[in-house]
Amino acid sequence: MLFQQRVEIPAPIEDVWTFLMDISEVATCVPGVESIVSHGEDRYGGLMRVGIGPIVVRLEGELRVLSRNSADHRAQMRAEATDRRVRGGVTATMTMVLTELNAALTEMQVDTDAVVMGRLGEFGQPIIRRKADQIMEQFAQRLSDRVSRDPGDADADGT
Repeated sequence: MLFQQRVEIPAPIEDVWTFLMDISEVATCVPGVESIVSHGEDRYGGLMRVGIGPIVVRLEGELRVLSRNSADHRAQMRAEATDRRVRGGVTATMTMVLTELNAALTEMQVDTDAVVMGRLGEFGQPIIRRKADQIMEQFAQRLSDRVSRDPGDADADGT
């Protein structure tokens, strides 16, 4: 199953890139992520709960950063996760490319090639695609909120 999603982030490209390369921070923006743990350089374990159709899946697995190219603002990652309870899983390779639209606006394109196995695959492409788009939309909003914050804001209110 192939997905292509594009979102605009109201922040400079270097700020977006720097944030996206900190996987532990990025995980805080992904809806449903409950935990993320580093397993060494560019390998992470995690847990994500996602409602798909009538069930909630608990995907536990690993994310690996396969490549990072800061000059091109391009990265590739692979995620593998399973839910033993529903006997299903997901394997996905994601390619992310950032494009500077102007000094304060960055486009993020994410191309995902996903294989959905077991009972999860029974939901069909339309349901899974809608859920993926919903997650990406929420992720983009949270990411925008995080990277577009003025660093001085925290100091202004005394925190």
